[in-house]
Amino acid sequence: MSGLCGDIAAIDAVVNIQTPEALATRPDDRREFFVDKMGVDESVFNGLSLEDMLKRMDTAGIERSFLIASKSGPTGMPQSHHIPYEVVADAVKQYPDRFSGLAGVDPTQGMKAVRELQYGIEELGFVGAHSYPHWFELAPDHARYYPIYAKCVELDVPIQLQVGQSLVYSKSAPRRSVGRPISLDAVACDFPELKLIGIHVGIPWTDEMIAMAWKHENVFIGTDAHSPKYWPPQFVHYVNSFGQDKVIFGTDFPVLGFERTVQEINDLNFKPEVRRKLFRDNVVRIYGLED
Repeated sequence: MSGLCGDIAAIDAVVNIQTPEALATRPDDRREFFVDKMGVDESVFNGLSLEDMLKRMDTAGIERSFLIASKSGPTGMPQSHHIPYEVVADAVKQYPDRFSGLAGVDPTQGMKAVRELQYGIEELGFVGAHSYPHWFELAPDHARYYPIYAKCVELDVPIQLQVGQSLVYSKSAPRRSVGRPISLDAVACDFPELKLIGIHVGIPWTDEMIAMAWKHENVFIGTDAHSPKYWPPQFVHYVNSFGQDKVIFGTDFPVLGFERTVQEINDLNFKPEVRRKLFRDNVVRIYGLED
């Protein structure tokens, strides 16, 4: 693999699919957030083919991306949207060496969510689960997540949970920031076999996120959604020292571009072994991928 990662075939663990089929499931009022606030390129916001995404990944040196079949908000809530598992499964089927799927879960759906997760893992070959607590205004330690956690343990797959501050994605449906990293503490205690990944760095409670990953063997951190050049200094130190086995690379594309994110990580001058762990080795180990 060539590109900005050099000889490391990087794996981006947090990516949003931008094909027309995926965008058709999303509300129409996202431009103000993605384009105006987050600076997402207009052409990417309007849709991106899998082939164009792969070209961008190649430039950055990213071998594989985990595509999220995301569930944002309860069914029936204004501005809620769920990407069908099949949309992501079709992308994985087209490019099995480049994409893997993550099964979004809606904790308000009870056993339906549990059965859908099992279907995504066992029938569609997805590699893990994913949820946005703020979209449901249910903190990660809420009881409604517990059947999902139990199923993740049974299936031996990790779950990604957005932690830290949430933003206003739609002015018609602002959501509370319920994903304090400390809420992972109870979950990790109750499910010591569950691999928990707090994505989005935990900002502005990064110290709290580091504390959870340091305390619990089964808690990890995803480095996506926040530009690496603005990572808090204590997080950069954590990645480059005692936390080097606990972090996985992600962009939350299109929130961050592939090339930009990799270059900004390169500019942080991590130790070579740390850089390899961040870009590839940790996610391979945590997700049980064959390397």
